Amino acid sequence: MIEIPDTRRGAGPRRHFGFLVLPRFSMIAFTNAIEPLRVANQLAGEELYCWSVYSMQGGAVIASDGLTAMPTRCVDETALPELLLVCGGADAPCQADEGLARLLRRVASRRVALGALCSGVYALAGAKLLDGYRTAARWEDLPGLRERFPRIECVPNLFVVDRDRYTCTGGVAALDFMLYLITPRIGRALAAAISHMLGVERVRDETERQRIPVAGLIGASRPLISQAAQLMEANIEEPLTLEDIARLSGTSQRQLQRVFRSSVGLTPARYYITLRLRRARELLKQTPMPVIEVTLACGFRSACHFSRAYRAFFGHAPSHERRLARGTLRGLSGNATAAGGVAP
Repeated sequence: MIEIPDTRRGAGPRRHFGFLVLPRFSMIAFTNAIEPLRVANQLAGEELYCWSVYSMQGGAVIASDGLTAMPTRCVDETALPELLLVCGGADAPCQADEGLARLLRRVASRRVALGALCSGVYALAGAKLLDGYRTAARWEDLPGLRERFPRIECVPNLFVVDRDRYTCTGGVAALDFMLYLITPRIGRALAAAISHMLGVERVRDETERQRIPVAGLIGASRPLISQAAQLMEANIEEPLTLEDIARLSGTSQRQLQRVFRSSVGLTPARYYITLRLRRARELLKQTPMPVIEVTLACGFRSACHFSRAYRAFFGHAPSHERRLARGTLRGLSGNATAAGGVAP
């Protein structure tokens, strides 16, 4: 985990976050990013964090849901935060104009860390401030970003911290993102208490990826793949054969193979086992099911086969995943009372 560095001399004990909201920004991402800071201050009994809300014109900004963010002001370049996050939304690709790009480049020149929530990533990309960086983006934005900005390494992770760039897909992932950022400073006990206060059952880390629906990968032009993928998702415990999937999809095995390879970049069999392995990982992390039960629930008839496939895909054995999950749960619940005596 990475803590936002003190990049300016004279920085006080409080950490200062800045949120630059664009018109029709995502309110859910914005509030999920701020709430962990507010609760951290509340539970610690002191102002560990402060935040400023900015807009380009210095006035109130209406979010995509019609609510208004207040108060807002122009970015004060003489009193910049440690991290400035651009909060985008529905119109962000069209709002990445040269005025915004110039502002962000000036802020970057002051050694301020920059980041983005939701589609705010377009503003940083348009200013060429993400070239050569790994960058998280919503699955809907991934194809467009990769096409328009080939120098950026766009990845489907929920959030990414790469040196002095902090990008998050938005939505509820903004809460995981902020907890990830502040935990090194506040400690796991207080972070656990914040999680309980906010009703977070499991905090996701930087390695977690978005669940991208097949329609998001291929669009609506390939109903054959969508139908086949839906059959696979509905038959995890008792996997269908490729012959069954082709027959139920109204096509041949050869055609199914060809269309999957050209549209998804995987064979149907590889796509199917990827679905099953991701489901297994969810069960290992989120439930107390024994590994053998997870094996069977995800359509593997042999624990040995499951373990080999899991290790090849995730880089470690299912038993190691379970140990990691148990350690996280202990960190979230076992020390919550130590953080200011707050009950879960």
